Amino acid sequence: MASRSDPSGKAPLVIALPKGRLFEPTLRLLKRVGILFDATEENRRLTFELPDHRFRLMILRAVDVPTYVEYGAADIGIVGKDQLLEQNRAVYEPLDLGFGGCRVVLAQLREGFPDRLAKVRVATKYLNITERYFSQKGIPVEIVKLYGSIELAPLVGLSDQIVDLSATGETLRQHGLIIVEEIAQSTARLIVNRASLKIKHKEIKSFIRELKEAL
Repeated sequence: MASRSDPSGKAPLVIALPKGRLFEPTLRLLKRVGILFDATEENRRLTFELPDHRFRLMILRAVDVPTYVEYGAADIGIVGKDQLLEQNRAVYEPLDLGFGGCRVVLAQLREGFPDRLAKVRVATKYLNITERYFSQKGIPVEIVKLYGSIELAPLVGLSDQIVDLSATGETLRQHGLIIVEEIAQSTARLIVNRASLKIKHKEIKSFIRELKEAL
């Protein structure tokens, strides 16, 4: 990625940060390692070059972070494990940051359990995770892709079940849904571009060490 170099001639590390639920805890972590910048989800600015030129930051939709890192538009990214499981991108995952804990769960209405011998209709934004889960169970499935308000699908008869991300389960309970099974656990992860780890090995290793100490 073309970027201005610092006075020593080194290109800055480009870090992709996620909007959404991981945004604020990510900022708090970066602050602990001395990375300070004026960013909020409400403003329209998407890139920040720090005064010392050591880092350049990009703020992206969480779903896009693995793509930017895999293709080298960012050297490093922070993203939830759920996105890594869903996208299966060719990136290194050297560090579990520990915050943003959630579960990818299978849920449904309290009554009306689907017939396991019939094809189950499942609403989700996690197409690949859902397909793998039901394939491993040997259950035929029809997947309905949704981008939001997944909990409504069983209430209006759009689906028998849903696969969604849940932190406490409270939103599911408010909609009369119960968790049938936990499919995967998710926390924030640091991911690294494979080429960048070779080209900027010293800088990336130093940054990972700083994060570990901050955690």
